[in-house]
Amino acid sequence: MDRRHLLGLISTSPLLSANDKTRKQTKFVKEINYQIQNTRVKQSIMGWTFNPMPFTQLANLCKEIGLVAMEGIPSKNYSLLKKIGLDVSLVGSHGFKHGPVNPTNHSECIKKLENSIKLASEMGYKRVITFTGMKEIGISDQQAKKNCLECWKKVLPLAEDKGVTLCLEHLNSRDSSHPMKGHPGYFGDDVDLCLEMVKQISSENFKLLFDVYHVQIMNGDVIRRIQQNYEFIGHYHVAGNPGRGEIDENQEINYPAVIQAIIQTGYDGFIAHEFIPTWKEPADSLRHAAKILDI
Repeated sequence: MDRRHLLGLISTSPLLSANDKTRKQTKFVKEINYQIQNTRVKQSIMGWTFNPMPFTQLANLCKEIGLVAMEGIPSKNYSLLKKIGLDVSLVGSHGFKHGPVNPTNHSECIKKLENSIKLASEMGYKRVITFTGMKEIGISDQQAKKNCLECWKKVLPLAEDKGVTLCLEHLNSRDSSHPMKGHPGYFGDDVDLCLEMVKQISSENFKLLFDVYHVQIMNGDVIRRIQQNYEFIGHYHVAGNPGRGEIDENQEINYPAVIQAIIQTGYDGFIAHEFIPTWKEPADSLRHAAKILDI
């Protein structure tokens, strides 16, 4: 078989067909009433990803499917979420752009982290997110790391006292196609660096937020990293790569194997969906994702 013939076969292969994703989606829609069957994985969702779906509609959908929590939602909705019967898996704080890399941000970061820790404690929630912030001209990597550690250590006593865990999120800096698919210039874009900082903090109340999507883009070797560092991980996010879409067959991460590896470490916290739905019916995307994690 010559090269031209081979390329012709590849170009017409069903695996590369533009309609392939539609076929797989349609096949799943037949299970439109799917509900989570097992409780081994405590599934949550990052609320912003399903915008513009109204909050109440998304919360009720999560409850119907069997998810147990939400995150990335305004704190004003926490009371309503409790009434619906859902937990908050991660409380927000300062944003990823203005983090402790720059000392001029420390007072703001400390104030927001302390407020979030207190709120989490009052509401009975256990985790608060934090970020490094962006790289800054004139601040070396070594100094940026030192600045971050100094800031976090100032709020750690409160977190320990309240029984709340700060979760440092590693983000990818490679994808510049969308403001929430990648974060060029983010300091904590190397998961090994983030793990190093978590280990230097050396507290059960300061852990890594292991976002499988971001780790796959920047570092890879996802399962081995989980197995080697699970005791330093306090939270997980999942999404498909490339594109931060559904965790289906149209992306490269083998999520059943990844989730199984997480379960085998003894992890009993939340795993939050943070994919941006591309299917015609976003609710079907979430049902499908819930089924993938329902091991």
